[in-house]
Amino acid sequence: MSGDVDVAAVAAVLAVPARARVVQALADGRALSAGRLACEAGLSPSATSAHLDRLRRAGFIEVARSGRHRYHRLADERVAEALSALAPAVPVRSLKQGARAAALRRARSCYDRVAGRLGVAVTGGLLGVGVLERVDGVGDTSPRWQDPVSSRLSEHPYRLGPGVGVLGELGVDLDRVSALRGRRPLLRFCLDWSEQRHHVAGALGAALLESFVAREWVRRRAGQRALVLTEVGREALSCTLGLAGRDLLE
Repeated sequence: MSGDVDVAAVAAVLAVPARARVVQALADGRALSAGRLACEAGLSPSATSAHLDRLRRAGFIEVARSGRHRYHRLADERVAEALSALAPAVPVRSLKQGARAAALRRARSCYDRVAGRLGVAVTGGLLGVGVLERVDGVGDTSPRWQDPVSSRLSEHPYRLGPGVGVLGELGVDLDRVSALRGRRPLLRFCLDWSEQRHHVAGALGAALLESFVAREWVRRRAGQRALVLTEVGREALSCTLGLAGRDLLE
């Protein structure tokens, strides 16, 4: 028999700023080596190793092996979602911090999908071309009154539409994604914290970001969650999803 949840135990794990930076480095869904994590979190290899061991024992991260190499990743996407929903924004006190905050709002990875203005625009584009349909009669990505801010929706008003063939033009093989998704829902949605609109998550959201990166439509910023939309990506998304320049961050 289990008792109540131990909130203090979770708080103790993340109370160390350096350890929290390790978790933040993994918040975009990547699996990173200890050396890469040390670089991104600004820590020594020995300190990183100690923090990774503590996070693993606490159930925050898991280890994936590839040959002789070990890669660390969040044990569950809900870890990143909970932190995003609960943690306060860092105050902006310099031009550099302001530029970084603006970049996150333009386009970022939220665990393993596209978020920010770009993520919401892509989701709206999917609605526009019929890949997605809203079943509640709303024609865009506007939130409902009951949707929790900056959080995954427990239930959502979307389904696949008749335009799913467009996914192939975006580099997504829907049959393959459906077969490999395991217990993860194909369609899942979050209320974007910066845009206050829905962005697509789940297995489909992950497949879209994977394709965008592979096709070099977006680039990751080193050590950051911010994404950069390339000119190739701008043209491709404009043609495929009918997004205007304003939607694509101009």
